[in-house]
Amino acid sequence: MAAQSVGKPPAFTVVEATIPEMQRAMRERRVTARELVAQYLTRIALYDKRINAAISINPRVFEDADARDAERAAGRVRGPLHGIPIAIKDNIHTVGIPTTGGALAFAGFLPPYEATLTTNLRDAGAVIIAKTVLTELANWVAGAPTPMPGNYSAVGGFAFNPYDPRPDPRASSDGGPVLSTGGSSSGAGTAASFWAANVGSDTAGSIVNPAMLTMLVGIRPTTGLISRHGIMPITADQDTAGPMARTVTDAAILLGALVSAAPDPADPATTRCTVPPRRDYSAFLNAGALKGARIGIPRAFYYERLPGGGRGGLNDAQTALMNDAIDVLKRAGAVIVDPANLPTVLDADPAQNILSFSICSGVNNAKGRDETCTVVLKYGMKRDFNAYLATLGPAAPVTSLTELRAFNTAHARAGAIKYGQANLDISDEMDVVADKARYEADRARDVRLAGDRGFKAAIEEHKLDALLFPGWNISNLASRPGYPEIVVPIGVVPSGGGGGGANPFPPGFDPKPSPYSAAFVGLPCSEPKLIGIAYAFEQLTKRRVPPK
Repeated sequence: MAAQSVGKPPAFTVVEATIPEMQRAMRERRVTARELVAQYLTRIALYDKRINAAISINPRVFEDADARDAERAAGRVRGPLHGIPIAIKDNIHTVGIPTTGGALAFAGFLPPYEATLTTNLRDAGAVIIAKTVLTELANWVAGAPTPMPGNYSAVGGFAFNPYDPRPDPRASSDGGPVLSTGGSSSGAGTAASFWAANVGSDTAGSIVNPAMLTMLVGIRPTTGLISRHGIMPITADQDTAGPMARTVTDAAILLGALVSAAPDPADPATTRCTVPPRRDYSAFLNAGALKGARIGIPRAFYYERLPGGGRGGLNDAQTALMNDAIDVLKRAGAVIVDPANLPTVLDADPAQNILSFSICSGVNNAKGRDETCTVVLKYGMKRDFNAYLATLGPAAPVTSLTELRAFNTAHARAGAIKYGQANLDISDEMDVVADKARYEADRARDVRLAGDRGFKAAIEEHKLDALLFPGWNISNLASRPGYPEIVVPIGVVPSGGGGGGANPFPPGFDPKPSPYSAAFVGLPCSEPKLIGIAYAFEQLTKRRVPPK
């Protein structure tokens, strides 16, 4: 600010700066970690009242930055995240910074231990600058008939999308954003350069969906690649953390810091994948990775309606973007296998078609009304949330899911359950012992149909390196067997509601277009290959633009 006041340009600006650019500036002594933090906090002070991306700020952020600067001055640089400000979703434990999950019962809660991934970030030299807003408890509170809007919580309120940070002006709105921020992990602060990148969590799309809607690269890694110890759960069957960043390079760097060098004894799933040497996923950033790569196009349902005029398909704007993405891949030397459909979505037997089984959610999928949906999430929330609460010891704000529901009911007038708690209700009615057989049958079906007869069948039949999907919706399926997915921005499409439909915008109000992405999905533990493909694609497209 002093430099600006005498007419001199700043030596370095964090706006749209990549992690390698920040590292280079620190090596060249053009900026320090403390100055990076100061610039980011200034942007938060200027703009976050419009965006609401941060639910809390690390009170020791300057001390942490000073410590990293002192280490650098002494010749110790821990790695590519040394001194880089990173934000973490507020369902991930951070000692000394509240971890609330957005739930009123957890307001101000300081966890008694740190998440493994948070420790990994600190060990890598990252500076934890803030916790991000989120959909309360990763969007497992309110379901039908009044589902909770994305990135709303009792503690944090609504987050707004920097690509159109206005509230929805329609009479039906309750003050939420006109352009959704998506999912339950906020990418808004990363898109707006409030920090270098952020860590989200994903059970069925909560990294890739908000990444798409805020024009970020999001990586939903193989379930088990990153330890879930210290993350408020929905279900261990599908939960994972993952990076959200403005570039594939930054996302790959952050992914390397999140994984552990060896399996985490606190999370048995971390034995699933072998991490690369030095946990270095940036080694796979290969601009030539598309040449000879075999990419499958799952036309049925995801691009085109199912035979007979059934479900699925894209609109004209989405189709145009995806056609262009396929052309880019072809010109880069990729082998396009078209179609490469998932066998399960074409199966005429409903019992063998994964599209027949949505996730049980809301009052319509309570016990006795859940025959045609999968109970994995509602069962897992009862089993794993109660087990998580037990790890908190005497610090636990509540000791069971039942107690949380009672707290919410008692504090309804204080805003604890603005949209109800139908998902918590249908979870709590599950009997972890008596309903175990039903859960195990649904879990096995999810893995068989989405994995073995879905992605795996298509990839192995056509000898593919990856499948290319439009948007983010495939994460609902990819998350069930725990397959990795990367979304890369490819443009914008018109937002809904303005064309005179059932709920049009007022005259004179024009919603901004909505960001859109291409998604690459591969087999478990194929992150190195997917990162190479996504990076090469990004270098040829570079469709991300910063919010105005």
